[in-house]
Amino acid sequence: MRKAEISRKTAETDISVTVDLDGTGRYDIRTGVGFFDHMMDQLARHALIDITLRCEGDLHIDDHHTVEDCGIALGQALTRALGDKRGIRRYGSFHLAMDDALVRAALDLSGRPFLVWNLPFPTQKIGSFDTELVREFFQALATHGGITLHVDLIHGLNSHHIAEAAFKAVARSLREAVEPDPRRADAIPSTKGML
Repeated sequence: MRKAEISRKTAETDISVTVDLDGTGRYDIRTGVGFFDHMMDQLARHALIDITLRCEGDLHIDDHHTVEDCGIALGQALTRALGDKRGIRRYGSFHLAMDDALVRAALDLSGRPFLVWNLPFPTQKIGSFDTELVREFFQALATHGGITLHVDLIHGLNSHHIAEAAFKAVARSLREAVEPDPRRADAIPSTKGML
């Protein structure tokens, strides 16, 4: 029941994404951007959300449109799969340690998009991948997923470890937030009566 599929085609990208919020973390990601695929694999695996994602983007220009538009499409898919958000926990947070990196993520599936980003990278590239695109992805995900998202670097020396810790921390936070709340299975988790 908590599944969704989104197709999004522009002059820059052609994307299809499916999500299953009650999955096991299976993933099949192909965007043409190797490092980004690796990060998206981590997101699915650690959120326990099944994700299939295909993107054909204008990589001859750069990776920006592909990464950002995947965030848009995934955010839209999450919103559709969550429906009225009845019975979910709504909030999630996690501290993720990965070698030298320690990242804290906290989120609220409030319907009010906002990103607080305190995740500086010591390098501008991870291989050929621009580190600034990590923020672009999460900005798009938060905006189109209606997510209030805070991501903070507590410690880190290696850009790859920092990026991967961020994706995993957000994934674990998302896992907690979308999980059914057995104590409030039929309730919208808001005093307003809607999210």
